[in-house]
Parts: sequence; C-alpha cells; structure tokens
Amino acid sequence: MASRSAEYYRTHPKAREKKTAYDTEFNRQPSQRKKRAELAKANREHDKKHGKASRQGKDLSHTAHGLVYKPKSVNRGSKRDSSGDRRARGGRKRR
Repeated sequence: MASRSAEYYRTHPKAREKKTAYDTEFNRQPSQRKKRAELAKANREHDKKHGKASRQGKDLSHTAHGLVYKPKSVNRGSKRDSSGDRRARGGRKRR
C-alpha cells in the first residue's frame, strides 16, 4: 500500500513535475551535497569496520546528538531528534 503522498503524485502529473523540479534544485545546494558526502563517508568507515550487513535496513540519521543509525522507517520524518524540526515547529532552542 502506497502512502497518501505517493498516491497523490502518481495521480497528479503536474504536481509531480513541480515536486521533481524543486527536489532537483534542493539537492543541488552545496549544503545538501555536503550532507550526502558526510553520510557516505560515515557509511564507508562503518562498513570497513563492521561490514555492510551490520547496517542492513538502517539509515544514518543527522540528529541533535550527531550521526546515529536508525531503522529506515523511523528515520523518515523524525520529529524529536533534530534541531531543525524543533525550530520549524516553534520549539524552544537548546544550547
């Protein structure tokens, strides 16, 4: 069963085009390239030490506590463990 957003984009081609254009521009940003490079480097180092199978089904997540491996399903749309999510929702800043 597909998510509601996946179903929406499947049935609305213009919206899918708009989203694709936005995602393309967003992922070209230097900050996003740096983030992806950081994750790739951490994954390479982890695989060298523990083997690729040790992180099967998990994603490396940017959290308020640094990089943490989490199950893929949990890492989608984390609400509590990233400062950006808290700020976007009007939460107080922690220092």
